[in-house]
Amino acid sequence: MKRRLTDKMKNYIILADNFCNDGNIEKGIELYKKALEFSVSTKDSVDILFNIALLSDQLGNKEEAIKRYKEILDIAPNQAGAYYGIAIIYDDMKEKDTALDYYFKAINLDPQYDRAYFYIANIYDEKEDKEKAIEYYKKVIELVPDDYIACNNLGSIYEQMGKYEEALEVIEKSISINPNYYKSLFNMGVVLKRLGKLKEAVEYYQKSIEVNRNYPYAYLNKSVIYIEQMDYETAIDILSEGIKYNPDTGFLYYNRACCYAKLNKKEDAVNDLNKAIKLYPRFREYMKKDEDLKEIQLKIDN
Repeated sequence: MKRRLTDKMKNYIILADNFCNDGNIEKGIELYKKALEFSVSTKDSVDILFNIALLSDQLGNKEEAIKRYKEILDIAPNQAGAYYGIAIIYDDMKEKDTALDYYFKAINLDPQYDRAYFYIANIYDEKEDKEKAIEYYKKVIELVPDDYIACNNLGSIYEQMGKYEEALEVIEKSISINPNYYKSLFNMGVVLKRLGKLKEAVEYYQKSIEVNRNYPYAYLNKSVIYIEQMDYETAIDILSEGIKYNPDTGFLYYNRACCYAKLNKKEDAVNDLNKAIKLYPRFREYMKKDEDLKEIQLKIDN
């Protein structure tokens, strides 16, 4: 009898897998639920419930996903992954404190759960608790020394705190692990600019752009170096390239408008400023305090 039930469970799992692989997630979930009816072991039930929870979350049915994770914990209280799964959902829902509670439950059960430490660090960073963010990013790197994203994020925090040498060290490590991670290249540019190494900063912003042309902040920061040197033509070229690949990024148009205004190209400045305001209406208020745009404000569309 037990073998017959197990065979039925396996058949439903195979069918569910096939439907999911074909993109029919709803049917896959339905068949996993049927498989669950024929499960005769806690392990099999846990595995099936994990599939249902993950797929439900993928479909945006977060309450159902949480329910299934809690069902796992009812039958297997030591499943750190279920706590982690619930934490991820609350994190996505911006319920950060609740997410933290569940991440901590996950690492209490599994002190080697590096992804839980990573997202704990992320939340503390978002909460502006830099010291705790540093503590938990360091824990991630201790567990996973080649986690280049954790190294980059830690470096970014050091940079924000003005600890440029520490930032340089961990961002260099991030780049040595993955030379093509655009955010590490970008952050290296940020730190080098802070240290007054403008040529090197431009080089790293350019490297970031070459890896990912759809990251508008690299164009912005690169252009700012030339704006500060009053080389507005070069800044316009950089911002124009950024706009080509990021046409819906308001601050690129705004900064280019400022450059055009500096060169007395008022019509171009007005066009860019109108576009910037259309994309981000708060620029209308911001421009009123901007000396660069003082002469063209009356020409802006209402």
